[in-house]
This record gives sequence, structure tokens and C-alpha cells, in this order.
Amino acid sequence: MARKKFTVEQAFEELDAIVEELEKEETSINDALKLYTKGVKLVKRCQDSLDAIEKELIILEETGESL
Repeated sequence: MARKKFTVEQAFEELDAIVEELEKEETSINDALKLYTKGVKLVKRCQDSLDAIEKELIILEETGESL
């Protein structure tokens, strides 16, 4: 099965959905822990992706290349 391409925008949408689930009173503690863990992993992937983009932009700026 092909892996879906990661996008920061989609991750933010998924994080919003996770927060909504965590805010529900009926969410069990076990489910909350799973959701929290998934959210932390998504945040890490977002940070890694944004760091990579920032590095690319710095390199482009230093070399004088335009986007």
C-alpha cells in the first residue's frame, strides 16, 4: 500500500481533531493517552518538516538563488 505524503497542513487538521477528542468528557484515559502520543508524534514530524524547509531557505538565501 502506498504511503500518503505528509503535509504540515494535514497534520494541523489532524491535531485539531485530536484536541477535539481530548476535550470530550467521555474520552477514556487510555484513549486520551493514545491520542496524546499520536499528537506528540505529529508535532515532531511538523517540526522536522519545518526545520528542513527553513534550512533550504537559508541555503537559497546564502547562495543568492531565487525561488
